[in-house]
Amino acid sequence: MSLDYYQQHAQAFFEGTVDVDMQLLYQRFLPLLPAGAHILDAGCGSGRDAFYFLQQGYRVTAFDASAELVAMASELTAIDVRHCRFDEMTLSEPVQGIWACASLLHVPHADLAATFAHLASFLESGGWFYCSFKYGQGEVCRDGRTFSNLDEAGLESVINATSLKLKESWQTADLRPGREQERWLNALLVKTTDVQGAE
Repeated sequence: MSLDYYQQHAQAFFEGTVDVDMQLLYQRFLPLLPAGAHILDAGCGSGRDAFYFLQQGYRVTAFDASAELVAMASELTAIDVRHCRFDEMTLSEPVQGIWACASLLHVPHADLAATFAHLASFLESGGWFYCSFKYGQGEVCRDGRTFSNLDEAGLESVINATSLKLKESWQTADLRPGREQERWLNALLVKTTDVQGAE
């Protein structure tokens, strides 16, 4: 199970991701948001991105399913990172942006549509949702983790019944040393009118 992997390898994962330069992705997402916007970092991992957003003056709510990573991310960001799964997350006020960088890819493919809809319920109308998946099709298991790969058509199919609409997608190489051959699907989605029953 993917969660077990992150519990057992939390320190190595933290060290391997916390210093990765994500500027090119930040530059696609942050200009879409108002100054001081509230961002939900969904599946925050090391807390790298939440930390950057806080430094730029944004409000951040962050959560992760790994208790070990929650502790590390809380220490890095100096905020109270929540320990929960996607389907357990609740918010009392809407956010203007959702950041799900390489996190939703561990949701089983059959549950992706419901997970997108649940997260989108926290997003105000016109808000922006960034997500990334390993590029491809179907589910694969590797090193104790399960990945739901998506290409452009697959993503469109998953969000079809939600309140999210695909505005832009693009491919990138993995930014970690030695992983450059791995391709990623990046997408910017916008919240439109709510779909009945999307939650």
